[in-house]
Amino acid sequence: MTNNNQLNVPEAREAMDKFKMEAASEVGVNLKDGYNGDLTSREAGSVGGQMVKKMIEAYEQGLK
Repeated sequence: MTNNNQLNVPEAREAMDKFKMEAASEVGVNLKDGYNGDLTSREAGSVGGQMVKKMIEAYEQGLK
């Protein structure tokens, strides 16, 4: 199975993967490199939600 997610800046893939792993760790989800299709919807959603939360916090800090 291939990953069809496209980044606007392809060079950012490694940083985004690191960001995703950090967010997963913070919410207690065990991600592994590569395929993670065994995650529940709740686990995957919590990782994505944590990433969005951190992006919003970073944006708000930039406004100060």
